[in-house]
Amino acid sequence: MLNVSDIHVPILMFEIKRICCIGAGYVGGPTCSVIAQMCPEITVTVVDVNESRIKAWNSDPLPIYEPGLKEVVESCRGKNLFFSTDIPSAIKDADLVFISVNTPTKTYGMGKGRAADLKFIESCARQIVEVSDGYKIVTEKSTVPVRAAESIRRIFDANNKPSLNLQVLSNPEFLAEGTAVRDLKEPDRVLIGGDETPEGQRAIRALCAVYEHWVPKSRIITTNTWSSELSKL
Repeated sequence: MLNVSDIHVPILMFEIKRICCIGAGYVGGPTCSVIAQMCPEITVTVVDVNESRIKAWNSDPLPIYEPGLKEVVESCRGKNLFFSTDIPSAIKDADLVFISVNTPTKTYGMGKGRAADLKFIESCARQIVEVSDGYKIVTEKSTVPVRAAESIRRIFDANNKPSLNLQVLSNPEFLAEGTAVRDLKEPDRVLIGGDETPEGQRAIRALCAVYEHWVPKSRIITTNTWSSELSKL
């Protein structure tokens, strides 16, 4: 007799159409600008609490200088690339949320002067739970200590919205100052880590599909979340 659990059900593909990036700094700004240029059918919104930084991204000159970045931003800003301070709306509308906020060194408590302070990342996780509903992929893009995804998951698991399904991925950046745009357009590799579950693999596949617009599949490496975080360090 065949059990229902023995039947293989294919994982349905999830297509990312709207991306939100929390954090308009050195990682979030260039990364999402290149994604917007390479994926014209995806709407990308970069948000930040710093109004002057967002204003600079919407003007000339930009808040950071990288060779080629100005041309990338100007090619898609106002089309499918937007910079905003309306964080709740951008999160709510997004299929995928990058967390690209600062992880400063702790200034008090255990690990003072050495360990990374996850307060900004955890604050983002709480805000995502507060304004989200349905299915959403949340991706660490900041440089984080190993097991940071676990602290995000703990916050997600504590939510009481039965319809909310949040998948956590790790997608560390490997950018060097002065070559960030080239590093994004011609990466040696793209690393994506997620849960080894059907839902986790579905989320990984969705993010892979974004990068596959311009990165050869052979350079996109997938693994579990912990290994992805560890590889960056």
